[in-house]
Amino acid sequence: MRVFLDANILFSASLPKSHLALFLEGLAEQADLLSNLYACEEAARNLTAKFPKSLPAFQKLCRVIELVPMGIFDPGVEIAVKDQPILCGAIAAEADYLLTGDKKDFGHLFGRCVSGVTVVSVELLLRELVDQGMLKEP
Repeated sequence: MRVFLDANILFSASLPKSHLALFLEGLAEQADLLSNLYACEEAARNLTAKFPKSLPAFQKLCRVIELVPMGIFDPGVEIAVKDQPILCGAIAAEADYLLTGDKKDFGHLFGRCVSGVTVVSVELLLRELVDQGMLKEP
């Protein structure tokens, strides 16, 4: 399984006592975690501005994700120009999932498969992992 992480996921997973960080740590044992420079730079910029003490956790997370090349093309769905590098990155990397918490810009795509990539929130991915038997229901 290949999971592309959006900038907001990288940001949130870098915060102190993040449950998302624990989830990604476990997920990394079963899946390839991917992102691109665009997402990483956005997360780093926001952490520097808002939570600079979280940068070491972010850097630790960056060591376990595979950075994939960036590219922009028509993904075939309506999406803001600023979000194209994220969706296109996931498609180009042949990710199974694009994990994002961005309901405003990606919410209309949640649960949809776009060029082989299913756009999911954390909740949707957890449900998918339970359905696939990769995770036990709490």
